[in-house]
Amino acid sequence: MEDSNLPTLVRLSIGGKKFCTTIDTLTRREPDSMLAAVFSSRHTVYQDSEKGYVFVDRDGKHFRHILNWLRDGVVPTLTDSEYSELIREAEYYQLLGLIEGVSSVLNKRKEDEKSPAELTRTDIFKCIQSERVKFRGDLSLVDFSFACLKNVFFSRANLQCAKFRDVDAVGSNFHNATLRECEFTGANLRGALLAGANLQSANLQDASLIDCSFCVADLRSAHLQSADLTDANLEGANLEGANLKGAKLSNANLKGANLQRAYLRHVNLRDTHLEGAKLDGANLLGAIR
Repeated sequence: MEDSNLPTLVRLSIGGKKFCTTIDTLTRREPDSMLAAVFSSRHTVYQDSEKGYVFVDRDGKHFRHILNWLRDGVVPTLTDSEYSELIREAEYYQLLGLIEGVSSVLNKRKEDEKSPAELTRTDIFKCIQSERVKFRGDLSLVDFSFACLKNVFFSRANLQCAKFRDVDAVGSNFHNATLRECEFTGANLRGALLAGANLQSANLQDASLIDCSFCVADLRSAHLQSADLTDANLEGANLEGANLKGAKLSNANLKGANLQRAYLRHVNLRDTHLEGAKLDGANLLGAIR
């Protein structure tokens, strides 16, 4: 049925778990999320004709936390492993505010633990290796090459033209950061959060991007040759004109991504999720589909 005919009250079945809420709750706090798009007359949704539930094929374990976030904007108190599960669900529903809220809680938790900072050769590296520091200012042109940047918080920082060659940045947070023309060649960014980041013309050649989140990131004209994007989430990302020659895209989520004029020659797309992706003008010669 058309979502315009849905009542104010909405019944949801998330992986079999039943929830009841309102369209206002699903659309007001995060208007750019997938849930808001589905329930704001921009899409067609379907209900069980007998029971009237809208079915979503996701694990319903943490959906109550998602609803409570949409209702009152409060991040729940969970274990670190539960937060990881919640972030995964928030990425699916494109709830960027919740992702940032959970990341802030996790970094506050690390701050409270008062882990000692590691000293490096410059003042900036003294700070960068302290888990208690959050960088949101101007760090453009800084050379971080070969540094250990595990779990560093760069959310919203200006890192334009910075160098990250061969860095170990596993689990780091670059949510909404400015990373235009940055160099990440050979970097290990496994599990890093880059949702909403501006990576236009960035060089990620040979980088390990396994399980990274690039949800709605700007990767126009990015260099991704031979990058490992296995299990990466690029849903809604803009990859127009990006070079993906030799990239590994096994189980990568490219649903709704813009791949217009992207270079995908001889890339194996057999296990890649491309539903709704724009491929106009993409070079797919020899691609395995």
